[in-house]
Amino acid sequence: MKRGFSIRIFLPEGKSDGLKIVEKSNWSGRGVVCPRSLFVENKKRAEFERTGVYVLVGPSEAGDIPVIYVGEGDPVKKRLENHYAAKDFWTTVVFFVSKDENLNKAHIQYLECRLISLAQEAKRALLDNGNVPVLPSMSEMDIADAEGFLDEVLLCLPVLGVNVFMKPAVSGHHGQLHLKGKDADAIGNETADGFVVRVGGKARIDEVDSIHKYITALRKSLVERKILVPDGAQYRLTQDYIFNSPSQAAATMMGRSANGRLEWKDARGISLKEIQGRIAGEIESRDLLIDQ
Repeated sequence: MKRGFSIRIFLPEGKSDGLKIVEKSNWSGRGVVCPRSLFVENKKRAEFERTGVYVLVGPSEAGDIPVIYVGEGDPVKKRLENHYAAKDFWTTVVFFVSKDENLNKAHIQYLECRLISLAQEAKRALLDNGNVPVLPSMSEMDIADAEGFLDEVLLCLPVLGVNVFMKPAVSGHHGQLHLKGKDADAIGNETADGFVVRVGGKARIDEVDSIHKYITALRKSLVERKILVPDGAQYRLTQDYIFNSPSQAAATMMGRSANGRLEWKDARGISLKEIQGRIAGEIESRDLLIDQ
């Protein structure tokens, strides 16, 4: 059973878009979120002088998923100084160190390798790492310590807006939904991260002239990354993929502009719009009864 936990985010500069110091209840780790533009003035902080694992995050040209680079540093400061000079893509760095300085070089190499592996499996970011490291040789006890630290990092990252290391949730708020149209046939559902279309979904290859340009650009990006691949007279989705909305998902799969709340339907043919309307009505009726 999952238990609740608290995460404290401290803003030392008093600015919501500035440096963030992150701590989680009952954990010896500490996270730091630093915008690239503030790196030089903040790298003198003690956290940057410690051994840790980091993730550089920036936008991709396609815009639908981020670009990331996972690394480790002993200390992180030296590695980040190199990336500040040599890598242009990143806009933010998120890194994690130990408050009691219990992380050693083997620990962070292990964490780096595991995070890269998780990012490759999740396929929710473009990975900038050219070389993929191998797991270091560690004792059973050290592996357990590193895995425990990783678990805490993976709980913190989504709270900080980095959702690239976990695969989309299987279940959604409104159950399984279907999309059917000309050369399009897919299954999807709403999740906390967005609208997920399931692997194996079929998409129309041709596009109508009136389709939005950003949908054309997204479809092109998905084809280039082999997330959509030709399969006879259609495209086939090679992995679960998270779209920003039901409409973006429907338009991408159908090759035309679409209202996803109308196009996605459950097994009874009831649209997502009607499902959401019924749920909203039930909540409103329940609230009225409570007020009375």
